[in-house]
Amino acid sequence: MRRHRPVPIGSWTVIAAVITVLAGCVATAPGTTAATLTRIGDFGANPGGIEMHLYVPAGVAARPGVLVVMHGCNGRAADFHRRTEFASLADEHGFVVVYPQGNKSANGLTNCFDVWSDEALRHGGGGDPGSIVSMVDYVVRRHGGDPARVFATGFSSGAMQTVNLLATYPDVFQAGAAFAGVPFGCLGPPGCSDRSPREWGDLVRDAHPGHQGPRPRLMTWHGTVDDVLEFGLLEKQVEQWTDVHGVSPTPTSTTTPAPGWTLRRYGSGQVEAYTVTDAGHDLPHPGMAAHAIHFFGLDRK
Repeated sequence: MRRHRPVPIGSWTVIAAVITVLAGCVATAPGTTAATLTRIGDFGANPGGIEMHLYVPAGVAARPGVLVVMHGCNGRAADFHRRTEFASLADEHGFVVVYPQGNKSANGLTNCFDVWSDEALRHGGGGDPGSIVSMVDYVVRRHGGDPARVFATGFSSGAMQTVNLLATYPDVFQAGAAFAGVPFGCLGPPGCSDRSPREWGDLVRDAHPGHQGPRPRLMTWHGTVDDVLEFGLLEKQVEQWTDVHGVSPTPTSTTTPAPGWTLRRYGSGQVEAYTVTDAGHDLPHPGMAAHAIHFFGLDRK
């Protein structure tokens, strides 16, 4: 069968292709976890009108890190909790996991995260990012979460929201790991048309023009045969975030951490890019979550 050519993400037509791949193509967490996933009904301001699901491991640390984990379109927080390895890693290392439930629709897709509206693309604009920041605040208040160790990760729509949160709330999130995502601004009015690294970086800087502190680090993963979000979007993310950090777009090191994985590090580790040979739109694979947790430092209490 002839493989369909990946569609550049210049419009919502590419998102419609996600329907057939989002529901079940993520790694299954080994074993079972001791704690349970709990829906939190009132966590504070919720401008996006989305649900919060919370996983607090039985052996939670005294001052735990906070990880926001986000599913793709047509997905569900409870399914992503069950099918990925983040909860079992939380059991091991004692951090708290927030699983937001997306509820936005576009072109026949449901349960997406908003990464296109004016509200979602700017600091303090509200929308889904404002709700997710409220969820983080809830964990800090109610569970003694460490505000200096807050991170985000996700797949597809959740990967897009990961990058969105790093751009709009660099004062909240220290780093993110995007599995099959796009650069910040791709689904908004700027689109994913060709632009220079400086122009890509300006989109991030303009999302919170008053921010004077450090910028979050980014780890990004992409499969070479992704037929939903084309592989070239990985390079656009690298261009954007190396410019944001003011580091060279030439990698400082290139390694093979596992068969089929090529890791390029930029600067002193501000940006990490993983090429996953022959992988489609089905990340994360087993073992990838542990690399993200290590990148965040959540495996070090």
